[in-house]
Amino acid sequence: MERSTLPNSTASLVLGILSIITCCCYGIIGLPMGIIAVVLGNKAIKIFNKNPELYSSPSNAKTGKVLGIIGIIFNVIFLAYVIWFISIIGWTVLQDPQLLQEKLLDLQ
Repeated sequence: MERSTLPNSTASLVLGILSIITCCCYGIIGLPMGIIAVVLGNKAIKIFNKNPELYSSPSNAKTGKVLGIIGIIFNVIFLAYVIWFISIIGWTVLQDPQLLQEKLLDLQ
């Protein structure tokens, strides 16, 4: 009998990669992708552990899970940086380009 690929293992891998790539999108896009990658990777690994003779290697699921965790970490760090930056600069300054330029020159 031919072994099939794990369901959702490739999706977990793709979402993990996209989570890392999109970490500079203010953490809004990449964070959910990373969380979904971890959840799908966990489900695929559990399915493999129940019936290892039916499926091929769980390497895509494991890699997707790890990349999802890395993506979550990167997105949380970038989101914290954006929140810190807005708290330092101020929301009203971000809406006025002239004030923003003056504030950035003051910080240097």
